[in-house]
Amino acid sequence: MSSESAAPAEKRSFFSALAVYGERRALIMLALGFASGLPNLLIFDTLSAWLREAGLSLQVISVFSLATLAYSMKLLWAPLVDRTRIPGLTAKLGHRRSWMLVAQVAIMIGLWLVAGGDPATSLGVMALLAVLVAFAGATQDIVIDAWRIEAAGETRQGALAAAYQWGYRIAIIVAGAVPLVLAEQYSWNVSYLVMAALMLIGVAGVLGAPRETEHQIRAIDLAGVPARPALEIPEWLARLALVVLGAVVLGSGLAGSADLLTTALNGLGQAAMAEQVAAAWTTKPWNAFLQVGAVILGAGLIVLAAFPIPGLRTRPGIYLSTALFDPFRDFFSRYKGTAALILALICLYRLADFVLNIMTPFYLDLGFTLTEVAEVRKVFGVAMSMAGVFLGGLAVARFGLIKAMVIGAFAGPLSNLVFAWLAVKGAWLPALFVAIGVDNIAGGFAGTCLIAYMSSLTGQGFTATQYAVFSSFYSLPGKLLASQSGRIVEGSAAAADQGGPLAALKGLFAGLPPEAYAGAVEKSGVTPAALGSGYILFFLYSAAIGVVGIVLAFAVAKRQARGEAPAADQGAASDTSAG
Repeated sequence: MSSESAAPAEKRSFFSALAVYGERRALIMLALGFASGLPNLLIFDTLSAWLREAGLSLQVISVFSLATLAYSMKLLWAPLVDRTRIPGLTAKLGHRRSWMLVAQVAIMIGLWLVAGGDPATSLGVMALLAVLVAFAGATQDIVIDAWRIEAAGETRQGALAAAYQWGYRIAIIVAGAVPLVLAEQYSWNVSYLVMAALMLIGVAGVLGAPRETEHQIRAIDLAGVPARPALEIPEWLARLALVVLGAVVLGSGLAGSADLLTTALNGLGQAAMAEQVAAAWTTKPWNAFLQVGAVILGAGLIVLAAFPIPGLRTRPGIYLSTALFDPFRDFFSRYKGTAALILALICLYRLADFVLNIMTPFYLDLGFTLTEVAEVRKVFGVAMSMAGVFLGGLAVARFGLIKAMVIGAFAGPLSNLVFAWLAVKGAWLPALFVAIGVDNIAGGFAGTCLIAYMSSLTGQGFTATQYAVFSSFYSLPGKLLASQSGRIVEGSAAAADQGGPLAALKGLFAGLPPEAYAGAVEKSGVTPAALGSGYILFFLYSAAIGVVGIVLAFAVAKRQARGEAPAADQGAASDTSAG
C-alpha cells in the first residue's frame, strides 16, 4: 500500500494513536461513510414503506429488492472505475474524487426524480430510478474504498475504516427513521427531497478531501493487433452477453436472492422453472450450497467471457483479459507463496461470527420478549458496535496492522463463549446486556481490523478492483457453515436426551425458571434441558472453528514479519497527502 507499509509499523503512544481520529482525513471519511450508507436503505427498505402505503402488493414491492443486487455485483465494473478517467474532472480533482463526485451527483438526481414520482401512476419509472440510484451508490462505494486506501498509510487505515463505519451507521439510522417522520408530517415526496439534499454532506466530503497522489493506469498492450470492427463487434456482444449471464448468477449467489434469476426466467416464459429455482434457493440447509455454487458458476462464466481465444489475439480478448486478470496477477506476484494463505485468512477470519445466524430464536427460546431483544440489540448493541469499531481503529494506530489483526482474530471465538454462558442464565436481562455488548464490541473490533488489513493488500492501479473482490468473497465459507447451525443445535439436543456424554450438560439447567426453553418439546421435540445443552455445544463449536482464523492470522503475521509476503509497497499512494 504505502511506503509506510514497507516495514512493520512502530508502536505508537496511546495519545498519538488517538489523535489520528481528529485528523482531516478521518473527518472526511465520516462524511463519505454517511454518503455511502444513505442511498442503500432508501432504495429498498424505506422505499418499501412508501410503496406499501401507496397500496402495492408485497410481491410487487419485493421486485424492488433487485436494485440492491448492484451492491453484490460491484466487483464487475470495479476494473472500469480503476481504468477510466472522467473528462475534465479527473485533471482537477484526481481520479478517485472525480468518480466520487459523479456518483454522488447521480444519486442526488436519482433521489430527486424519485421524490417527484408517484408509485400509483409511474411504478416502472420509479423502479428504473431505484436501479440507477443503486448502481451509482455501489459505484460510490467502490471509489470511496479506493480513496480511503490510497489517501492514507497503514497506521491510519484503522481510523479511516472506523470513521467510515460510524458514518455508514449514522446514515442507516437517518435513512430508516427521518423519511418516515417527514412522510407522516408532510409527504413522501418532501421526504425524498430532503434525503437527496443530505447527499450534499458527501459532496462536501469529496471537495474537502485531500487529493490522492497521481493515479496510475496500467497500459493494455494492443501492439500488432489491427482493428477489425466487423469481427470485433460480434465478439464484444458475445463476450458481454456471457458477462451479463455470469453477473446474474454470481450476484444472485452473493446476495442470497434468486429474484433476479426468477425474473429473467419469467421474462423468457419459463414460469415453472422460475418457481423451482425460487423454491430451491430458500430450502434450508442446502440452499447455501446452491448459492455458493452459483457464485462459482457465475465467476466461471465471467472468466470464460474474458478468456482470450486460443491462438488468436483480438482486441476484445486482450482488453477484457487484461482488465479482469491483471489485478489477480498483480496480487499473486506480490505475495507469491503466501497469497493462498492470505486469501484463506480473509475468508475464515470472521467465520465464528458468520455462523451465528440463529441468535434471535436463541434469545426467544431463553424466554426474552421481542421488545427486550429489540431494545438491547438495536440500541445498546449498536452503541457497543460503534465502540468496537473505535477500538479497532485505535489498535491499528497503536500497535500496527499485523498485531491488531492477530488480536482481532481472538474476538469472535471468545465472544461466542459468552453466549454459552448466557445459555445457562435464562431470561436474565443483565446477562443479555453483557453477551450482546461483548459480541458487538468484538465484532466491531475484528471487522475494522479486517477492513484495514484487506486495504493493505491492494496494489497500485488495481485498488478498487482488488478490494471489491476481497470484500465480496470474504463471507462465502461462513454462508456454507451457517446453513448447518440449526441442525447442529437440534441434533446435539436430541443426542443429549438419548444419553451419552452430552447428557451431562443437562445438569447445568436444573435451576432455570420454567419459561427458559419452554417451547423446546413443541418446537424441537426435546426437553428444555436438552435444548439448552444443544445451544451450549453449538457455541463451543462456533468458538472452535474460529481457532482456524487465529492460526491463519499467526501464520500470515509470521510470514510477513520474515518478509516472505512483501507489504504492498507497490500499492496505493504514499501517506504524503495533507492531513
